[in-house]
Amino acid sequence: MTGIADGTGAVTATPAAGTPVKTPSTMGLGVSLPPTDSAAKTSGTFPYAADLWAEGLLWAAVLRAPHPHARIVSIDTKQAVEMPGVRAVVTHNDVPGDASHGRRVADRPVFAKDLVRHHGEPIAAVAADHPDTARLAAAAIAVEYEVLEPVTDPEQAFSAEPLHPDGNLVRHIPLSFGDPDVVGEVIVEGLYRIGRQDPAPIGAEAGLAVPRPDGGVEIYTASTDPHADRDLAAACFGLEPERVKVVVTGVPGAMGEREDPGMQLPLGLLALRTGHPVKLAATREESFLGHAHRHPTLLRYRHHADSQGKLVKVEAQILLDAGAYADSSADSLAAAVSFACGPYVVPHAFIEGWAVRTNNPPSGHVRGEGAMQVCAAYEGQMDKLAAKLGLDPVEIRMRNVMATGDLLPTGQTVTCPAPVAELLQAVRDAPLPTLPKDDPEEEWLLPGGLEGAGDPAAVRRGVGYALGMVHMLGAEGRDEVSTATVKVTGPVATVICAAVETGQGFTTLARQIVQDVLGIEEVHVAPIDTDQPPAGPASRGRHTWVSGGAVERAAKMVRTQLLQPLAHTFGMSTELLSIADGKITSYDGVLSTTVEEALEGKELWATAQCRPHPTEPLDETGQGDAFVGLAYCAVRAVVDVDIEIGAVRVVDMTVAQDVGRVLNPRQLRTRIEAGVAQGIGAALTENLRTSRGVVRHPDLTGYALPTALDVPDIRIVKLVEERDVVAPFGAKAASAVPVVTTPAAVAAAVRAATGRPVNRLPIRPQAAVVNRG
Repeated sequence: MTGIADGTGAVTATPAAGTPVKTPSTMGLGVSLPPTDSAAKTSGTFPYAADLWAEGLLWAAVLRAPHPHARIVSIDTKQAVEMPGVRAVVTHNDVPGDASHGRRVADRPVFAKDLVRHHGEPIAAVAADHPDTARLAAAAIAVEYEVLEPVTDPEQAFSAEPLHPDGNLVRHIPLSFGDPDVVGEVIVEGLYRIGRQDPAPIGAEAGLAVPRPDGGVEIYTASTDPHADRDLAAACFGLEPERVKVVVTGVPGAMGEREDPGMQLPLGLLALRTGHPVKLAATREESFLGHAHRHPTLLRYRHHADSQGKLVKVEAQILLDAGAYADSSADSLAAAVSFACGPYVVPHAFIEGWAVRTNNPPSGHVRGEGAMQVCAAYEGQMDKLAAKLGLDPVEIRMRNVMATGDLLPTGQTVTCPAPVAELLQAVRDAPLPTLPKDDPEEEWLLPGGLEGAGDPAAVRRGVGYALGMVHMLGAEGRDEVSTATVKVTGPVATVICAAVETGQGFTTLARQIVQDVLGIEEVHVAPIDTDQPPAGPASRGRHTWVSGGAVERAAKMVRTQLLQPLAHTFGMSTELLSIADGKITSYDGVLSTTVEEALEGKELWATAQCRPHPTEPLDETGQGDAFVGLAYCAVRAVVDVDIEIGAVRVVDMTVAQDVGRVLNPRQLRTRIEAGVAQGIGAALTENLRTSRGVVRHPDLTGYALPTALDVPDIRIVKLVEERDVVAPFGAKAASAVPVVTTPAAVAAAVRAATGRPVNRLPIRPQAAVVNRG
């Protein structure tokens, strides 16, 4: 066999001369099938919630608190109620059921009652016959506040007065692994700070609530976990779950912000109150103020190593700022503490982690939560060790990398493939980009763009490396079951599964699974609502694993129904029949027919579930088999830094990733590239800034997302396809781990270029300035 490059830097095997070449299949797993929704999105017919309409539609607006911490003295809605066109005004007094909600802890009020705990907290909501009227009416609600001193420093939360009846401490994990008295020959310490990254969806939150004749309500929104949203809404409305229906509209991307039901609950209340459909389309400012963000994190590290650079012990303190409410902070802290040492063998680890409430904006699930923050810190520590020992940054990592069979600091054995050394070698051995030219026409390549660099002689190039890891699916005992139904009528198959397509490609994958198992080319995925069995949230690669596994099992059950009559006729078992490229053939070639002929006049269907092996919560010392599976990534970043003005240009990003199995090559590359782009934003530009708890510039001019000019070509030089035997198809989650690893690699490259410590993300210009004198 020989090999050719496939355009990603990877090498694909090709047959030797004279070997018959099989025509590649155009359907099934392993094929770059186009996304199911691509035509609708490009033609403008994709059903986003912001585009929905209903007869008798009213518009909603939400009044949000201007203070991060205040006591509510009074709320006067009289002027708003009396405005022409206003149909209803609701406050905390109008919530018939549970007044608080939350993904993990029900500690967040639908509307603030006595206290405001963060800037932008909902106070009231209005329904009116025009969106401008609704906004004017919301502004006319008179709220008297007694402004209180906000607690915005998470370190002060330990000694501050309780901000919530549940106290300021959300969770504390004191992980203890090994001998605390061990001391290394070489010790390095570091203090690291990670900023508040926002998911910043291109399409802001929107929804439509429609009252039902039975006194219930239907909510149309871009939910990523419709059954959980239904249950929260039903509890809030004081209704049985079957009287609340959540219908999933087109999701314009999701990285955590779609998990906040704080917009859906006021919508449903207004629809029930008015008896009319009510719609809300959030402004960009409301989007920034309403949903959860990545946890700002303070990390203190001490690494011990021997004289050869082998890690001996890691000590760390990790403090997550949960903001005003708990949300998923307990889960994020578990990931941060568990992965605090990175994909390295550490015989002794003592990690103490806290998540605390403050009066800052709420934090929650954002792609790679917890793991991203600690990756930036432990990789900074590895660079410090390399410098102190005079070792190459790659070499010190190679001496410590994890492999299958090693232990996490939680005591859990790594049973899945862990090709960390192979990934690091791949990015190390990839060719480096050429150096900038001294041609004035090429000056746009310098940091800052055209004429952006004060002096080309001030530009320094740096190369940095990072290794990252994430867990897949939920953790600590969470039930990850998903259900799917596959129906076949003639030549068409339909998949019914409540796994939400958030851009990760599940609907395309579901089609490919059915094509692969049944040989049917035309496969449709039914729209999603809560009348279907639950499939769980769309996060951490869940749907590729559990929902894809459920689809595969259902399809295989239909396959058995299809093949049994043929097998009986020819006196053989169904295992001796195969389906490929739409044809059914027997092992001996006696039987050969098409799937379409075998299905003629039949309607077949089957329902199946997939549930991965169970996990367990971390105990009081941070020990336990808490994770179903792990995925790894290596990134090499090349940057040019103008050391006089601190401008940074990312020149090249080289990625090698542990993917288990490639199910859709084009889709996989897109997910990895998107993850790297998000990581570049976290490294250089994205930080939702606050001043004493008040969000500054909650818009896309004050919050700088990376553009096409900030993200270079991303080279994927290796995709390691070592299948995880416990995962359906053997595939691993793809998009979170490059987000986790990229910021650490960019920081390492800036350190290499400047010699500065670079211990804060995003990297401030002053952190990259070097005194040339």
